[in-house]
Amino acid sequence: MGVSQEAHEFAEFLASVSAKSSAPGLDLAVVRDIVDSHQKASTEPEGVTYAEADADGVPALWAIPEGADPDRALLHFHFGGSVTASMHSDRKAAGHIAKAAGARSLVVDFRLAPEHPYPAQLDDAETAYRWLLSQGYEPRNIGSTGHSIGGTLAVMLPLRLLAKGEATPGAIVSVSPWTDLTIENASVDENEDNDKMLSRNTLELFRGAWLQDPAVDFTDPAVSIANADLTGLPPTAVHYGEFETLADDGAQLGRRLADFRVTSEVHPMPEGQHSFVLGAGRVPEVDLAIQQMGQWLRKHLGA
Repeated sequence: MGVSQEAHEFAEFLASVSAKSSAPGLDLAVVRDIVDSHQKASTEPEGVTYAEADADGVPALWAIPEGADPDRALLHFHFGGSVTASMHSDRKAAGHIAKAAGARSLVVDFRLAPEHPYPAQLDDAETAYRWLLSQGYEPRNIGSTGHSIGGTLAVMLPLRLLAKGEATPGAIVSVSPWTDLTIENASVDENEDNDKMLSRNTLELFRGAWLQDPAVDFTDPAVSIANADLTGLPPTAVHYGEFETLADDGAQLGRRLADFRVTSEVHPMPEGQHSFVLGAGRVPEVDLAIQQMGQWLRKHLGA
């Protein structure tokens, strides 16, 4: 069975945005404006309202589904390689995931590189998490979610908390994560023509902006979670598209979770694009995956 017509149209949309944003000579502010237009790929999720929030100095946006469990919350991290995108580009996709999970979602507008290199994004993730705790949420009732660099942060945050001996969120959903900063996995080149959003060149530009310290080793488990000790991670679901440059990153993370006996599921989407959750509400395969994410979060949060 082939992929849907809507999936093909979504891939074409991603290609058109990539073409606009990669035009020579564009100012970074203009590129960021273009990347924020990815939100057009999602439909407005019915029954979801939004409210801006100040998470102890970190800008954020609540996505609040009707009838959401008042005791559960998601902490959601957007895409963009640490350089582009925002809470606005992820608003609708995060709303769809929140609705599937029956929980409100705090979409974090973390600081961007190159103005704010690593670990500013992780610092903001931790600040937002601690703010949720201050609002009365229990760690076990918080889900850590995100896609692309956001899918990386969704795992990095619990790893940082574990290293400090602190309680982690109760579950993780990591979509299209970037887990190997060496950019040496085979799919980076094998899917060069298939991935309509990312390329090796884009990944290298993002890496240079994010990891500016020349002393950083790209194999360091602190930045390449493919090499991290995953002992103690909460239940983790990994979703990735088989057409992604980062397909091997997602598969590798799935194998590592199994190696460390973390309760986990891995969902490769046939011919799926990078950050496919942006097609929420329009692409049947994406909506099915989001329902799986919601079921995972409903099952494991508060368990």
